[in-house]
Amino acid sequence: MEQNFTEQMHTALVKLKTEIISNLAAGNETFRDIVEGMDPKDLADIASDDIDRKMLEAIGSQELKQLRLIDSALTRIQQGKYGLCISCGKRIPQDRLEAIPYALMCIQCKTAEERRTR
Repeated sequence: MEQNFTEQMHTALVKLKTEIISNLAAGNETFRDIVEGMDPKDLADIASDDIDRKMLEAIGSQELKQLRLIDSALTRIQQGKYGLCISCGKRIPQDRLEAIPYALMCIQCKTAEERRTR
């Protein structure tokens, strides 16, 4: 995968994570208190930190799932495995990654997984 594209996706993932954390902080007093109680960092630094146990208790399951997928994608970028399907190992198309930057699987494998779980 092109280095430039991977860097763009890294930026997009960090931005998405920052937005989720900002929205959670705005709508959840407990979460806001946790974020404000952290060391004075800018939100991007907070977003790139691992989510601690207290934060997990303060957020909903959908946001938690999305944050975990984003963290997983950021880890795959660091490992040089970003953009590879975790099921078949083939490249995930860039169009799919642009639409869902934390996608774990190619369209074929994701479709097959969804059929199995119905």
